[in-house]
Amino acid sequence: MSTVDLTGQVALVTGGAGGIGSAVARRLTKLGARVAVLDLDAAGAQRIASEVGGIAIAGDVTDPETMPAVVAQVEKELGRLDVVHLNAGIGGGQAGIDDALNVDRYRKLVGVNVDHVVYGLCAAVPALRRQGGGKIVITASLAGIAAMPADPLYTLTKHAVVGYARAAGKAVAKDNITVTALCPGFVDTLLLGGAKEEFAAAGFPLLTPDDIAEALQTVLGEGAPGEAWIMQPGGQASVYQFRGVPGAGGKVPPDVVLGSH
Repeated sequence: MSTVDLTGQVALVTGGAGGIGSAVARRLTKLGARVAVLDLDAAGAQRIASEVGGIAIAGDVTDPETMPAVVAQVEKELGRLDVVHLNAGIGGGQAGIDDALNVDRYRKLVGVNVDHVVYGLCAAVPALRRQGGGKIVITASLAGIAAMPADPLYTLTKHAVVGYARAAGKAVAKDNITVTALCPGFVDTLLLGGAKEEFAAAGFPLLTPDDIAEALQTVLGEGAPGEAWIMQPGGQASVYQFRGVPGAGGKVPPDVVLGSH
């Protein structure tokens, strides 16, 4: 595990009221950071913020106005922003493979797992630029690298997040901003729901939120722009190697934004 000193720095954690988010808020505080805890659960955010000596912010991360307002509040109250953990996430909760698709639930899934990441990164980058750089870690999943047939829609959102982190990481590296994706296996949080008993019955090991907080510390210390880091029970966080991906003959493509067609 990397040695990381965040003394004097400020961190923002989304989905910080429980699970991975609360464990990360505690870890970042131990590393010296002042932490802003954002969650839709206002009481939960306040509980964790009070515990770590940070600030609590209640907000809906699917609303495009939330993340810019949150970043502005963090800068106003804590003076700066250096580390952002875009962690809020939900499960698919449906197959998404036939005409039984529940569109409202699908839109909520995409709103939390994908839109929030885009809104959060776009709001955070200008603040990090003002500090001369910083770190953004996005909670993805092994489902962002490999298919998870039990939840195709969740797989879709996490593949999107990993791709976004890989591309955005390269795009903002010139600003001394490091964007990485953290892709854990199954973690013992409320996201598992009733499946936790099935894992236990099968003797399948689960990661703990503290495992992910430790992995995040490693990523903060060692992560390079655009990397995806994986974490499995009993192992250490490590960089995932994307093999066999077609390249461009070593050439760097033009810095253009593609339009629709």
